[in-house]
Amino acid sequence: MQDKSIPYASDIDSGRRRFVTGIAAGGALAGLGLAGKAFAETRPSNGPVTLRGTRFELSIEPTLVNFTGRSRVATAVNGSVPAPLLRWKEGDQVTLNVTNRLAEDSSIHWHGIILPSEMDGVPAISNGFHGIKPGETFHYRFDVAQSGTYWYHSHSGFQEQTGTYGPIVIDPIEPEPFSYDRDYVVMLSDWSDENPADIYHKLKKLSDYYNFRERTVADLFSEIREKGIRRVWNERAMWNQMRMSDRDISDVTGYTYTFLMNGHPPAGGWTGLFRRGEKLRLRFINGAAMTFFDVRIPGLTMTVVAADGQYIEPVSVDEFRIGVAETYDVIVEPKDDRAYAVFAQAIDRSGYAFGNLTPDISLKAGVPEMDPAPLLSHTDMGMGMMHMGHGGMNHEMGGMTHDMSGMGHAMPGMGATAPEARPGKPSMGSGKAGFGSRRPVVHAPTEYGPQVDMRADGAAYRLDDPGVGLRRLNRKILTYADLFNLRKTPDPREPEREIQLHLTGNMSRYMWSVNGVKFADAEPLRFKYGERLRITLVNDTMMNHPIHLHGMWSDLETGDPDRIPRKHTVIVQPGAKISYLVTADAMGGWAYHCHLLYHMLGMFRKVEVA
Repeated sequence: MQDKSIPYASDIDSGRRRFVTGIAAGGALAGLGLAGKAFAETRPSNGPVTLRGTRFELSIEPTLVNFTGRSRVATAVNGSVPAPLLRWKEGDQVTLNVTNRLAEDSSIHWHGIILPSEMDGVPAISNGFHGIKPGETFHYRFDVAQSGTYWYHSHSGFQEQTGTYGPIVIDPIEPEPFSYDRDYVVMLSDWSDENPADIYHKLKKLSDYYNFRERTVADLFSEIREKGIRRVWNERAMWNQMRMSDRDISDVTGYTYTFLMNGHPPAGGWTGLFRRGEKLRLRFINGAAMTFFDVRIPGLTMTVVAADGQYIEPVSVDEFRIGVAETYDVIVEPKDDRAYAVFAQAIDRSGYAFGNLTPDISLKAGVPEMDPAPLLSHTDMGMGMMHMGHGGMNHEMGGMTHDMSGMGHAMPGMGATAPEARPGKPSMGSGKAGFGSRRPVVHAPTEYGPQVDMRADGAAYRLDDPGVGLRRLNRKILTYADLFNLRKTPDPREPEREIQLHLTGNMSRYMWSVNGVKFADAEPLRFKYGERLRITLVNDTMMNHPIHLHGMWSDLETGDPDRIPRKHTVIVQPGAKISYLVTADAMGGWAYHCHLLYHMLGMFRKVEVA
């Protein structure tokens, strides 16, 4: 059903509830099961279509959805949100005819797929591609040279936020290195009834507009009673000087977002069936616009077997954080005939996505208790040696430069030590392939001014840090230090050169950039075809940033040159740095950006390989 007359909501009813849980009977679709025929007959009938083969007809069109009790118009693909599951075969050539039935330009980007630039689907960046005009069809055609779990989404305007995203599963030619009985996609996303342009405008006017967990006078008195006035004064001094908040975790929260699992809001919940003793493969995809999720299944250990579609050495965990645009495949084995909760908390604990693994469609799991709302620490803010400028006075506080002269806060640094290397391997920082950079953090002249309010002078590798809100839990949390390629590193060469890029911003003005320069004013990054180079990202902000390089793999340096894991999206924690190697083996123009939708306008570069 389509209804162009129903507008986006321009405001949200703040009294409806603290956490947006949606309605039981979700939006345009239900589960994303990939099980066999006998099992498919027992699952809900309102699941999305799984499209298989080598030729696909996709239509981007306005479609009526209802996730919250209110009808809104989504930019759906073939009438569903998320879009249909596309199932390909490694070694095939696929043709995807994408028709735009919107009143504005559109596009589809095949996230994490290695293909020619002209097929990548980013308007004005991909060679010869300028988007899909209303009423027109673009014919994507490329060879499938990989296997695993990926996804696709619009790269036009804010359409990704309004529903233009869906999963991809690529079956391998060779047998997989693990076994399982059932196969499910678990796609996480965030939905708002608000027009995303309105969300962005509100953030530009007041960057913490959606943060309803800021400190109050009551909080202050409570802390004084608990800790005493001297301790509270000392703890608050830094934050007060910088006019920053230790509760600033997410830009957009559950105040406006309903968090979805396979298109289901929490009140309904997605359901995946199993029989006791079976092994289930769960393919987690974070297709959200702005939300990091912390995922666990209470009562079940998850064995992570793939990251961003690539096999890794299996690692067993209780929980993992999945950044925007990342994918993780896990194996679980329910031992009991009971329902298990698939629980994905938003990183700021303002809400959650929810589902069930159950042997009986009528048997539901209870919703686990939410973890406490996290607080940023000195580690998250890069406290090693902070230089704070205020009225001509400099205050050293460890690892960050705080610029108040440009209006706003300035927080830099990170004094954390490098993680331990894999047993028997050198520690990070050796400069050899697999071990990261030895170069000092150097700030460009463009990082000084009103467009940048923080600089991380003491940024350090923190690969073994699970991140804010997860550090002191009695659960095994996946970290990047746990990731090692199951196979030998495809390109073992040492890097010929290194590029250090700084992720920068001014939070109070909601300005995002790279090296202090927004995309509109930036020159392209130029790679030489065939070279092996290292990119070191330094996060000069207090936010996590998921950085996505199109067209080429990002070989994450985790301490073993023989088993470097390959990723398409790399999370850089606040005030930290991270390094990966890139083989420039794809000619043409490529997008390179933060995958947080409302950061992307500025924190973006074009890469040219020639």
